[in-house]
Amino acid sequence: MPPTDPAPDPDATTGPGGGRGTTPTAAPAPYASCPAADAAPGGKGPPAPQRGAPPRRDAPPEHACDDTVDLWLSALHDTPQPAGAAPPAPHPRPVDGLRAGGAAATPPAYEPGPGPAAHAVTARPGQARRTAPFPPPTAGLIGDVERWGPATTPFGAFRLVPVAIQRDLSLLTRWMNDPSVAAFWELAGPEDITERHLRAQLDGDGRSLPCLGTLDGVPIGYWELYRADLDPLARHYPARPHDTGLHLLIGGVADRGRGIGTALLRAVADLVLDHRPDCGRVVAEPDLRNTPSIAAFLGAGFRFGAEVALPGKRAALMVRDRALRHLL
Repeated sequence: MPPTDPAPDPDATTGPGGGRGTTPTAAPAPYASCPAADAAPGGKGPPAPQRGAPPRRDAPPEHACDDTVDLWLSALHDTPQPAGAAPPAPHPRPVDGLRAGGAAATPPAYEPGPGPAAHAVTARPGQARRTAPFPPPTAGLIGDVERWGPATTPFGAFRLVPVAIQRDLSLLTRWMNDPSVAAFWELAGPEDITERHLRAQLDGDGRSLPCLGTLDGVPIGYWELYRADLDPLARHYPARPHDTGLHLLIGGVADRGRGIGTALLRAVADLVLDHRPDCGRVVAEPDLRNTPSIAAFLGAGFRFGAEVALPGKRAALMVRDRALRHLL
């Protein structure tokens, strides 16, 4: 959307701009403490081992919590077994046709894929084995966007669909070469420029996810959902854990200036808050020069948080709070 568009409720683009990377260095993984096991009823602890008896290989260590038992059982699988012992169960393997950290190879249409597969979860001795969903390859640190389903808007059913490069590269390159888009996204040029931008996210650790936005199954724009608390943006504002950021553009000129962008901004923010319960805020950082984009965010229930100096641009920090989502 050109920054000079006079429409009062426009659908401007808000891209990263200024060379802001989409795949920053990975944050250290969180860890959990392991509390000591509770004493048996009556104040008695676990039975003491017999003096001189060798440690049992088929029992977990004393005072082990579930995490310790799982690690112990994994180590047991990797330890040579006695002659005649039954072979250990194989470790779960990735779902066929899916590569780690990326999407399925070229989905045939803009429709959600099959549900997540199930993998076995190690159980403690004497407990039944249970199953849990295998993390879908597009989930990463954002969530399984494909399974979020559609959002109802005044313009039709809106859905986020993770980008598939072979299917979507030509369309996205055409949008990036629109002068109104290129002024803020800075990705004009041949397909390989757009492809590098997409692969940096798809081959990363999942903290940024590129998506197409579709209305009634027809692509209408491009969206990036990213973990703002793990992004370089977090150095420039008081980030909170699980803050989720948005970048977007409306692709067709005929779809701009009609309020579509405002409606879709509200729909995407609601999808994030509905499906990411740990996320308390949705944020964005449009260029301060892009007044139509800022107006669209305000119309979608975002508030102006601050003016921030980012590499290559001065931005307006726009915030949609979970606590205020039904009031604004």
